[in-house]
Amino acid sequence: MNEHVQQGRLTAADFDQELLDLYDYYAHGMISKREFLDKAGKWAVGGLTAAAILGTLSPDYALAQQVAADDSDIVGEDIVYPSPNGTGDITAYLVKPAEIDPERPPAAVLVVHENRGLNPYIRDVVRRIAKAGFVAMGPDGLSSLGGYPGTDDEGRTMQRSLDRDALLNDFFAGFEYLQAMDGTNGKVGATGFCYGGGVVNKLAVAYPEMAAGVPFYGAAAASDQVAQIEAPLMIQLAALDRRINAMWPEFQKALEENDKRYEAHIYPGVNHGFHNDTTPRYDEDAATLAQERMIAWFRTYLA
Repeated sequence: MNEHVQQGRLTAADFDQELLDLYDYYAHGMISKREFLDKAGKWAVGGLTAAAILGTLSPDYALAQQVAADDSDIVGEDIVYPSPNGTGDITAYLVKPAEIDPERPPAAVLVVHENRGLNPYIRDVVRRIAKAGFVAMGPDGLSSLGGYPGTDDEGRTMQRSLDRDALLNDFFAGFEYLQAMDGTNGKVGATGFCYGGGVVNKLAVAYPEMAAGVPFYGAAAASDQVAQIEAPLMIQLAALDRRINAMWPEFQKALEENDKRYEAHIYPGVNHGFHNDTTPRYDEDAATLAQERMIAWFRTYLA
């Protein structure tokens, strides 16, 4: 038994990279659960089952709290905003600094979840950003289906059932809601993870007025649309994420050719999802650095 198991928490180092890649395909709907279990059987030895392997790789949301909901520095609530071109009324988690100087109101940041709804990890990210001094809001793209169901497996299936354009419009409506919100300095940025990272890139194309964007391992913007981007982007990528990284050279070329402001950080030795502290793919050093860079980026461009 290695040191990670002894400490009670598995990390990516405890798994074969081929298995981690297989889980990534499953988590993003590229293979079914049955296909994952069938292929993961080759690692099921010593009494370990494929189902148990899936369980160890899946999120444990008991770990998802770096900032408590009752932290005295923030005030959070669930709100509803309209999405007339999307799926209807959207529930969102809105968190603000507890003390706001009316002479120096904060900027706002939209936080876009992965492909499974507004889970506890993303809610915690919303709190982290609010604790750093911003108004932060995380919409739940599953609102029209009753909201995040409590498990990622169900959430993934639910999100896949939604019309993709309508779902995207729900996040666009969330961005516009923050733009119109009283008590901010009028600047709105966005961050997102996985599916949400791709949404941030789409927001940058659709809203040239977006003040800054920090997409984490998200699908690249279409090259012929990059010219429309005005927001400075911080691209956060995982070195072992072959699926998303395959899009990066063309995206980078388009950003360079169109003279766009951006930084790209490719974190060595880590997997897609390295920022999510509820799964073994989490890498504390890379996640901490990426989060510090994100907050610094927002402080630079949203102040």
